[in-house]
Amino acid sequence: MPRQQLEVADIFRGFGASWRRAKVGHVSLEQWKEMSAIERCRTVALGGHVAACEDCNHIHVAYNSCCDRHCPKCQGAVARDWLAAREAELLPIGYFHLVFPLPGAIADIAYQNKAVIYDLLLKTSAETTVTIAADPKHLGARIGVTAVLHTWGSAMTHHPHVHMIVPGDGISLDGKRWVSSRAKFFLSVHALSHRFQHQFLEKLMAAHKAGRLMFFGKHTALGERAAFEAFLKPFHKSKWVVYAKPPFGGPETVLAYLAQYTHRIAISNSRLIKVENDAVTFKCKDYRKEGPGRYGTMTLPVAELIRRFLMHVLPKGFHRIRHYGLLANGNRVANVARARELLGVHTHTIDTDMEPDGDVSQDADDKHANPCPCCGGSMVVIEVFEPGCKPKHHPITRGIDSS
Repeated sequence: MPRQQLEVADIFRGFGASWRRAKVGHVSLEQWKEMSAIERCRTVALGGHVAACEDCNHIHVAYNSCCDRHCPKCQGAVARDWLAAREAELLPIGYFHLVFPLPGAIADIAYQNKAVIYDLLLKTSAETTVTIAADPKHLGARIGVTAVLHTWGSAMTHHPHVHMIVPGDGISLDGKRWVSSRAKFFLSVHALSHRFQHQFLEKLMAAHKAGRLMFFGKHTALGERAAFEAFLKPFHKSKWVVYAKPPFGGPETVLAYLAQYTHRIAISNSRLIKVENDAVTFKCKDYRKEGPGRYGTMTLPVAELIRRFLMHVLPKGFHRIRHYGLLANGNRVANVARARELLGVHTHTIDTDMEPDGDVSQDADDKHANPCPCCGGSMVVIEVFEPGCKPKHHPITRGIDSS
């Protein structure tokens, strides 16, 4: 059956060309590439394959995915593979969820300096957590950190923040014993907030002195050191807040929670409701409210929705999912094995070849590997067609699935 769900790809295909013409000179190469990839995803433009059932001759045509990390349709398979690799690293202990946000005015300059400031946000939040945990006044242990960068709020406005999943326990500094935190308390939020604020502002000023920051439009004057120092001065005095959410019940809960955050994009297809009169209505959440009343809808002009979506395109090669401390890629296998040894639990094999964050390297569908939807028989590939070419074989019992 043809799909009915409205998709970001539908909006880009219907309105993308006119939007780009209206924004000539204001669309970056990365944004243009993302639009093109999403528009072409799972269409004849990317080619595909035809699979046939060995038993009932049912024929299924599947178009290739764009495999882009910003595409709403291509993240499900990547997330599943990534989570499977992470499962072997999880320990039978409590995990905590921390959130490190940036003040609004600093978020504004972060948009003009994505690679530098997003990198500072990830590294500083992780270093803060690892350092405070190692302090004997707090936990006094070496811990592992999985950090995920999000740059949006529910309305797709620019709101860079880091979601961090952290085991509440760790290995003692001498490596000889397991150190446990209290059941419902991990680290002092005040200590985390204070150090994060101090370290981030210090590193941001260092980046400016090194000439790594650029400013445009209303922020052009911040290119001068004195102006930038004056800009940062109020942030040294204001109170920054790191949020700590209640601990998880165990590894299975952590996996389910991670699935919500790791490969999420600015807006998923499931949140889109309708396009009408050049406006898009979608589901959104008001974080200032509690309970059912926080869920509602929002309607934006198509042009504004496209602009907001593209605000969150990351710089080429930028990894938004990173591991630190015991989970840092270089020594992760040995550290997790040691943790399991101290805990007295079975050691799993960890796949260290899995890219922590990035685009998929193959077709995300692999639909021909699935059983036949008609009889459950084996599906085998009978034709592979190149990009821009139409398949020679056509479905017999069902319509072409381009969803």
